[in-house]
Amino acid sequence: MKIVGVGCGPGMLTEQATQVIRSARFIYGSSRAIDMVQKLIPKNCTVRSIIDYRNLSQIPENAVILSTGDPMLAGLGYLAGEVIPGISSLQVAAARLHIPLSRVAVIVAHGRGHDRAMEETIEELRREKIVFLISDPKFDVRELYRRLGSMGLSIPVRIAVCENLGYPDEQILTGDIVSPPFPDADLYSMVLGQFEVSGKR
Repeated sequence: MKIVGVGCGPGMLTEQATQVIRSARFIYGSSRAIDMVQKLIPKNCTVRSIIDYRNLSQIPENAVILSTGDPMLAGLGYLAGEVIPGISSLQVAAARLHIPLSRVAVIVAHGRGHDRAMEETIEELRREKIVFLISDPKFDVRELYRRLGSMGLSIPVRIAVCENLGYPDEQILTGDIVSPPFPDADLYSMVLGQFEVSGKR
């Protein structure tokens, strides 16, 4: 089994990932992941959309499983098999904002643990790390901002809401605790901490 990262948006595939997809006989993935690589899938390849992620153990061992972004960043990299990395939303956000990855702490709040993610964000900001927060449409951004405003940080906290990274309608909204940005899209992540915003798009 090969778990292939298809990148966070169109055109974010590595050459290795492209080669694996072009030679695949069986491909499984979300409808979004399949759409992103549709032009590369061979005609004789059987393609199945994953509906229930609890039954991934039933997928054939010779299959290719597509994972949006990079499989090791809140993706399917936990599955047994060879992992082919993709260009992640973390890499793209860091590039757009000119943030060194060595300064970043990753926190996952996608589909789980929203309250814990907020607590971890505050802990990492107190350590003067830059937080990359992977969120979802149900994440309560206002509550996060309320907690950040009451914590009395010794450093100024900048905030970037990164929407649809890698897509034509990509947008990065920036602000601070006093005037914070709010997401308009379902597909977004957040960057919080002490950083300049001159490199934003």
